[in-house]
Amino acid sequence: MTALGAQILEAAGRRPEGSLLAAKEFLALGKRDAVDQSLRRLASRGQLVKITRGRYALPVRSRFGTRPPAPELVMANLKTELGEQLVSSGVAAANALGLTTQMPVQQTFLSRTRSRKRYRFGKQEISLRQAPPWQFLLADRPAGQAIRALAWLGPDQAGAALPKLRKALPTPEWDALLAVRAELPTWLVELLNEQEAQVLRG
Repeated sequence: MTALGAQILEAAGRRPEGSLLAAKEFLALGKRDAVDQSLRRLASRGQLVKITRGRYALPVRSRFGTRPPAPELVMANLKTELGEQLVSSGVAAANALGLTTQMPVQQTFLSRTRSRKRYRFGKQEISLRQAPPWQFLLADRPAGQAIRALAWLGPDQAGAALPKLRKALPTPEWDALLAVRAELPTWLVELLNEQEAQVLRG
């Protein structure tokens, strides 16, 4: 390994998991061509993971072996760089809330803009899919996850999941969900209203 490669790895090792590395950050260590070449070599050797063009991340090493950084952490950094809002998909939200055990091999994040972009690093593949504005309400709060989970379940299954969801959400989050009802699709508003009516009836 070159001295430049070692310096890049040393600098990368001081950053949190999922941090993105770009050549421009290491120009104090060498010329642009040399930095680009070092990044590519490190990626080819598995010492860095290529996320997308010109962007790399440090793999995570533990006593169990080496793995790519967690997709959620990579996407959190990537969305800051892209300047757009990205949230987890409905199935991921449903899984996080205990409404399903299903988890797709390929992870999807929802984007406000039309995009079919895919990111592949290691065995991980992440795609971006455009979603309507209401699915970004309350963003990454549990109440926002609940909205996306219910959207994924759809009108036929969401109603049956609501009692479990109401128990899973802290009261402030359930109240936050109800507070944005006016911005949700009619079918979802009706299901939420029916759930509240059942609670009131005891």
